[in-house]
Formats: sequence, structure tokens, C-alpha cells
Amino acid sequence: MERSEVIKITNNFLIEEIEVEENVLTEEAKLKEDLGIDSLDFVDVVVIVEREFGFKIKPEEMAEVKTLGDFYNYIMTKVN
Repeated sequence: MERSEVIKITNNFLIEEIEVEENVLTEEAKLKEDLGIDSLDFVDVVVIVEREFGFKIKPEEMAEVKTLGDFYNYIMTKVN
């Protein structure tokens, strides 16, 4: 899967399901501070990632994921 496809799918579910504003979706955006993804939203993100990409997110692997760019990279390592 291409990185651009991961970005498109991820951004789409963040906008549609989590109701993140499209204009804040940048690689540097911090998940909590800039995108406003809280622990309840994260539960939804986990379910959506599982559905869209076919793998389970392990909380310990997410410890280093701080920005949206980190999240794209994390997904890329799992799907390829």
C-alpha cells in the first residue's frame, strides 16, 4: 500500500468519524494537542484502523506516536 493511500484513508476517517477539521491535518499535527483526539476518540480510531487496514493496534507500540506523521508511519509499517 502506498503512503498516499494510507494518508487519504486515515484523513478521511479522522474527518468523517472523529470530526477533526481538515485544515489541521498536517504531518506535524500532534494527535492530542492539535487534533483533539482524546482517549474516547482513540478507542474509535483503534476500531476504524482495524476495519480499514486489517491489523490491531498494540498500545505499547503507540507510545512513540505523537504526531499525525508518526501515525501514518506506524500504519505503513503494519500494512507493508
